[in-house]
Amino acid sequence: MSITRRDVFSTAAWGGGALALSGLVRYYVQNEWTKLNVGLAITGGVLLLAAAVGNFGEIVQFFRSRGGRMGTNTSALALGFVAILGLLNFLGFRHAKQWDWTPEKLYTLSDETKKVVGGLKQDVRVIRFDKPSGNDPFGDSVAKYHKLSDHVTYQLVDPQERPDIARQYEVRHMGDVVVASGPRVEHLKDTDDAALEQTLTSAILKVTRAKPKTVCFVTGHGERSLDGGDAEGYSSVQKALEQDNYAVKPVNLVEAKGVPAECDVVVVAGPKTAYFPDEVESLKKYLDAGGKVLAMVDPDTDPKLEDLFSAWNIALGRDLALDLSGAGRLFGLGASVPVVTHYGPSPITEGLEGQMSLFPLAQTVGAAKKDGQPAVTNLLLTSASSFAKKNWDARQMELRFDENKDQRGPLTLGVAAQRSEDKNTARLVVIGNSFFPANNFFGVQRDGDLFLNTINWLAQDENLISIRPKPRTNRRLTFTMAQQVMFYWFSLAVVPGIVLVTGAVLWWKRR
Repeated sequence: MSITRRDVFSTAAWGGGALALSGLVRYYVQNEWTKLNVGLAITGGVLLLAAAVGNFGEIVQFFRSRGGRMGTNTSALALGFVAILGLLNFLGFRHAKQWDWTPEKLYTLSDETKKVVGGLKQDVRVIRFDKPSGNDPFGDSVAKYHKLSDHVTYQLVDPQERPDIARQYEVRHMGDVVVASGPRVEHLKDTDDAALEQTLTSAILKVTRAKPKTVCFVTGHGERSLDGGDAEGYSSVQKALEQDNYAVKPVNLVEAKGVPAECDVVVVAGPKTAYFPDEVESLKKYLDAGGKVLAMVDPDTDPKLEDLFSAWNIALGRDLALDLSGAGRLFGLGASVPVVTHYGPSPITEGLEGQMSLFPLAQTVGAAKKDGQPAVTNLLLTSASSFAKKNWDARQMELRFDENKDQRGPLTLGVAAQRSEDKNTARLVVIGNSFFPANNFFGVQRDGDLFLNTINWLAQDENLISIRPKPRTNRRLTFTMAQQVMFYWFSLAVVPGIVLVTGAVLWWKRR
């Protein structure tokens, strides 16, 4: 059998193509140009070039034929189509756009994160210690932060290849994440998808703020407990404040002989007994010196703070706010839990208009005199279907408006006031309820946001005032045993049976 020149170059073409393809596939798998991969690719390319030169005449003759011209046109169209797809893919990559259709906006960074990251003036490094892999969802999440600010960078480090970096940040486990800015380092404790944004934003706050501000909670008169994990406790409040990089501590005004100098904000959270005159005087002096106080007073108590409030043109209603709009039924609650959807003009309530916050057993709060000083801003407004009842008794109370005795809504459940003297700005917020940020209500609608926004405003951290990300809604279906059995047989027998019967009927008709 004789071997022609055409057979040699044809074999070279097929062999060169196979070698070149092998080199490219090996590079794609190994992600590295090894000597073998380079050798295969070069050898294949040389053989393909030799085949093209040796068969040049046949190639020219093919393209001059009718079939060659049609093939060329088809190839040109295919290449043009591929080029257009490549261009669209390139533009999509360079100008990526995402839409978040989830009700809770789970894949959209919250306003709080946007304010914190957008206002960064120093570099922040986010480092994850793990083996490199093709899929890095954590890195994709940090990329959203980088889009907000170039100060945020991300690095994936293999601790086995770079043990020096692992020792520098005291990393001991695969998957550990640290956030660093200058000499300050924060280890992320929770990188679960549901809590990642809050954890990461909190860590950025901690490494970029020079000194955490202190929020002092007054104790000694039956106030809400920061350690309380029950429905009425404030453990959720303490955790959320610490996530926002605040130091939280209880303070007894009698033992401390006044408000400690380290307190940036003082919180009076639902006292059940009266304050001593010296304690009230301590709070007055603290405010006169530019202090910031949040007072939450329930309607069934009298902490004897009238002198403090009157000096700020604020008066408690000494009543009970009732809401007959029926909005509370959405949460299984009654008329004694007013639902607020309207808010006054204040940085505290920015972005909350139209959203709900709940106030179980609240009293009204307002300006003592309309033209008095300082000016008072109404923060929380109930619906027109609400009213305030004086001299109320929970055991014998009628949920009916009395034109002669009751005050018709809308009602004000919280106010804010501010005074500036000698470059010192004092701020006071009074709310007629202390239950709304308790554990049972902190995560309900916007109760937690409202409390944290109030602390942010009092601490003069307006850049933190925002709507925090909401937790994921549980949409799992729970079936009874009977429903499970019915669903099992419906999917196993009924649906396939309908398909079989329909097919049999159609076959019979067309037979």
